[in-house]
Amino acid sequence: MIEFKEIELADKKWMEPLLVTSDMRGCHQNYTNIFAWSKIYNYRIAEVNHHLVVKGVINDSPYYFFPAGSDDILSVFEAMKQDAATCSHEFVLAGVSPENMAIMNRVFPEHFEYKPMRESYDYVYLLDKLVKLTGNKLHSKRNHINRFIKENPDWSFERLSSENIAECWEMNLEWCKLNSAHEQDEIAKECCAVRRCFENYTDLGLDGGLIRVQGRVIAYTMGERLNSDTYVIHIEKAFGEIAGAYQIVNREFAAFIQQNYPELVYVNREEDMGIEGLRKAKSSYHPEFLEEKYFATYFEA
Repeated sequence: MIEFKEIELADKKWMEPLLVTSDMRGCHQNYTNIFAWSKIYNYRIAEVNHHLVVKGVINDSPYYFFPAGSDDILSVFEAMKQDAATCSHEFVLAGVSPENMAIMNRVFPEHFEYKPMRESYDYVYLLDKLVKLTGNKLHSKRNHINRFIKENPDWSFERLSSENIAECWEMNLEWCKLNSAHEQDEIAKECCAVRRCFENYTDLGLDGGLIRVQGRVIAYTMGERLNSDTYVIHIEKAFGEIAGAYQIVNREFAAFIQQNYPELVYVNREEDMGIEGLRKAKSSYHPEFLEEKYFATYFEA
């Protein structure tokens, strides 16, 4: 049986190198996301043979992430399989990518059944397109930004810092009140994860930016480098009644990413959680591709 523990800030020191080594594209394979959502999904962590093993619970059913690390992955899968048997539950992995599937089929050929997790697919965009917004498909985004600039000539973009983070939190609380009538359960869960990002912003090593209009914060965002070629946006909030607020914070932060991480190619804007409004908004930016994720359930051949 694997000895799992609750995740703490101190675990970033050993977890992050294993995640970097694995260089996976899924937004869930990221220290901040594991830490921020650990209370909601009951994440527990362990190091097994130079691999990070994460165990969570969804709809009262335990599951694991694909292990992050190097060296002998077969022994790690054997340990996970034994842990599931000892705990009397199915051996299930969540968030499995097509690349993960290829490894699993090699390690345990014909032993896993895969089902797509469409609500968890990540939306991945070319960074340069988010900055320049060129082409007919993004014409409406340019129009929204032009309208915003025309109606708010005193707007400004700032990097998120210890001096302005409290204002962003107040804006976030106001946003939650305005949006809590829709998708109330998901908003409450996300608010818990967002709070952990705010409370540990510096220790998590996050970047952030905000938009002001007449001195008031009307939009903010947070993110960090995900892997060797991709940046991940963890949070983006704007007051929807202000035309172009979402589009301007998206573009300005993309420009910040490009300036500070010129080697990166993609931006992962995470999943839509099955929320129709989010799916529509993320699709409207025409992602370069969707990062597919699957449930993988072990069975005896």
